[in-house]
Amino acid sequence: MIKAAVIGATGYSGATLISILANHKDVEIVGLTSKSYVGKKFSDIYKNFKGIVELELEEQNLPEISKKTDVIFVCLPHGIASNEVTQEVLNNSKVIDLGADFRLKDKNCYEAWYKVEHKGEDVLAGAVYGLPEWNEEKIKTAKLIANPGCYATASILTVAPLLKEGLVNSNDIVIDAKSGVSGAGRSLDLSVHFCECNETIKPYKIATHRHTPEIEQVLSDISGVNVLLNFQPHLVPMNRGILACAYLKPTKDVSLDELKEVYKKYYQNKAFIRVLEGDEAPETKWTKGSNYCDINVFKDRRTGRILAFGALDNLVKGAAGQAVQNMNIMFNLDETSGLKNNTVFP
Repeated sequence: MIKAAVIGATGYSGATLISILANHKDVEIVGLTSKSYVGKKFSDIYKNFKGIVELELEEQNLPEISKKTDVIFVCLPHGIASNEVTQEVLNNSKVIDLGADFRLKDKNCYEAWYKVEHKGEDVLAGAVYGLPEWNEEKIKTAKLIANPGCYATASILTVAPLLKEGLVNSNDIVIDAKSGVSGAGRSLDLSVHFCECNETIKPYKIATHRHTPEIEQVLSDISGVNVLLNFQPHLVPMNRGILACAYLKPTKDVSLDELKEVYKKYYQNKAFIRVLEGDEAPETKWTKGSNYCDINVFKDRRTGRILAFGALDNLVKGAAGQAVQNMNIMFNLDETSGLKNNTVFP
């Protein structure tokens, strides 16, 4: 059995992760931490776990926790993991960080976008970006995984095949994305109070969202060319889900059938990518609660632009599910283990 601990267990990503791990036949949860609820049982915070996960929440002490675990999932706000995940911890246990601290290769770039000092430069170089569909071989031997951001996952998976084939202009990309309110986390914030976010949709962090350099970095790595794009998120009044809408300029005349074949080429054997047929548009309701990302591509005959769309659950494929997918690969398990659940509808 893989002995696992979750650091920051009472956030939405942490709770989703625990739900998956509790039903994973190869995993035993041996530790849960919380800053606010030390000494309380996890099932007292999330009452749906009564009789399922009755562990007591403990203090956050990664060096000690690493001595009793095979893998530690870190579900903390940015700026904490870079200080907590040390070489000492990695000598004892593998780490999958669901936060942002190890996603960007350049420490200076991270500090410029996140406005906080990165204190883990000694382990940063060894971090592997955990996007299984594009980085599986490196994930297999990694000790430290940087789990991708939710917006970044949807955006990269949606656009990468076209960039990899050189079919779209790498400097003329617009990604317009929408997310449910759970993407803002569980902490209290006026902007996500019911009366503030219900019955409205709004753009936020205009031209400054921190997933922008992450998306550019990974798409540049995949395509081998420098990628510059506009990324704009929006908050919509639903609990879960992300829809990424990419507007792309082709580098040459290419038919819709050829575009669809490109996606099949890269994703037909990927367990959690569903390339939709015909003119079916991805919808968040069909990925809710699952580790799937639904993608389809279209061509605007009038303008010549390519339109690509991707939908996923921000808490599963955009966070906890992808983290478990990474764990499965790291421990040489079937990557779908614990993740073969159906979508939740309605």
